[in-house]
Amino acid sequence: MTARVLSIAGSDPSGGAGIQADLKSIAAVGGYGMAAITALTAQNTRGVRAVHVPPASFLAEQLDALADDIAIDAVKLGMLANAEVIGVVAEWLGRVRPPVVVLDPVMVATSGDRLLAPEAERAMRELLPLADLVTPNLAELAVLAGLGGPGEPGGAAAAAPPVATTWAEAIAQAETVSARFGVRVLAKGGHLGGDSAPDALVDAASATIVEFAGSRIATTATHGTGCSLSSAIATLAASGGGRRSGETPTEADPWPAAVAEARRWLRESLRHGEALAVGGGHGPISHFAGLWSRGGTRTAPTPAEVEAEWWASIRGIRDDIDALPFIRGLADGTLDREPFLGYLAQDAHYLRDYARVLAEASRLAPDAAGQAFWAHSAHGSIIGELELHTGWLGREAGTAASAPPDATTTAYLDHLLATAQRGDHAVLIAALLPCFWIYTDLGERLAAGEFGEAALDPAHPYASWLATYSDLGFAVATREAIGFVTRAAASATPEHRARMHRAFVASARHELAFFAAPLASQAVAVTA
Repeated sequence: MTARVLSIAGSDPSGGAGIQADLKSIAAVGGYGMAAITALTAQNTRGVRAVHVPPASFLAEQLDALADDIAIDAVKLGMLANAEVIGVVAEWLGRVRPPVVVLDPVMVATSGDRLLAPEAERAMRELLPLADLVTPNLAELAVLAGLGGPGEPGGAAAAAPPVATTWAEAIAQAETVSARFGVRVLAKGGHLGGDSAPDALVDAASATIVEFAGSRIATTATHGTGCSLSSAIATLAASGGGRRSGETPTEADPWPAAVAEARRWLRESLRHGEALAVGGGHGPISHFAGLWSRGGTRTAPTPAEVEAEWWASIRGIRDDIDALPFIRGLADGTLDREPFLGYLAQDAHYLRDYARVLAEASRLAPDAAGQAFWAHSAHGSIIGELELHTGWLGREAGTAASAPPDATTTAYLDHLLATAQRGDHAVLIAALLPCFWIYTDLGERLAAGEFGEAALDPAHPYASWLATYSDLGFAVATREAIGFVTRAAASATPEHRARMHRAFVASARHELAFFAAPLASQAVAVTA
């Protein structure tokens, strides 16, 4: 199930931090994002110009409206501007009890300035135990380490230890916060000097420290990294943390896996942030860089859309087939016997290898349904259609009936056999489809009288042959073939779908050449 994740944080109109970054992060790692706004800011990539905090009572209304209607699987807490806002959030958390709560305490600016008044910092003491994980930067970690525990007097800002300058000091402060407030702490080493940017998940309750190594990524696109990371962790923790297949929530703590996967996603997004070219200061990370590169930005077509688009794409080829003297003569009965027998002989040569290609499509099929369908089609080509050809040709004698495969037949079979040899099932079945689809379309229109009433005359010289074109069983098989191919195309990447379509169009051109050959002085040129 998709994790439903609520961000309770401030707004960043530049889109790089706050709820804007949270919603992107939640979506990027597979969650459904919601937002309750605690503060409005006027800011860009160069800095914050102004902050407006709406009444805390309105925040309470936002939170209650959500909780009254939507099951909330995780909450990420960001900018909580004052003690009153913190109190509203703490009361709501205590009442609603979301399964996962991640707190990214916005307490200290990059410049080192304290963002919360002393009374708000003291209020934070009551909020920390309601969280499952807290993700401070080093300056915020030092402030939290200096706070007294819940209910204790004092906890003033002056008690805060110096900001950690070594990784060991950061771990020690994280252990202090975890033990004092009963919360996991993600210590982040990104603000330390050097080539490394380690993180560590510290849990005093289980006496564990899970460290995550990482080299520093050289980039100026770091705006909103804390917001983004914490939101991603909350989403992944609510989703099971990226657990390995077979593990259940009772077999594995989801937090280390959630942090590991969130870090992988964040580091990928950091590497691509500068390519967005947003702003003249510290720009945002590219939240969807991985999704864009792996999945593209174009909506995948439905199977029905693939069917319509592909059929329309060979409209010119189909019109050319309709206009061929062979098709017109076959329809009205004026086609001479010799070219008809020549066509049958070439079709018999074609069907022998076509059946082999169908069998290969069965072997390559990814599921039992596909294996059965393509195997049955191969059997039908040999037992049904080829036997029918042999029956017609066995009653005749002459040059055309006994001719070897001509250049047109050989070219078509070379195309299919080469496609089969490449081992790409989806491309192969796309190449096989025109033989189903074009024949069925011709048969249905011949049977409907679209090529003239002569095709419907029982005394037509090729009446028994024309009946095979409109065979109901073959029409059903064609619908199945269209379904297999269009479903595969709809689920393929754009590049893979394009390869499928090229194979489909190439086969359609070979169909045109095949129908043209009996009455052509030379084969129609076909480009694969």
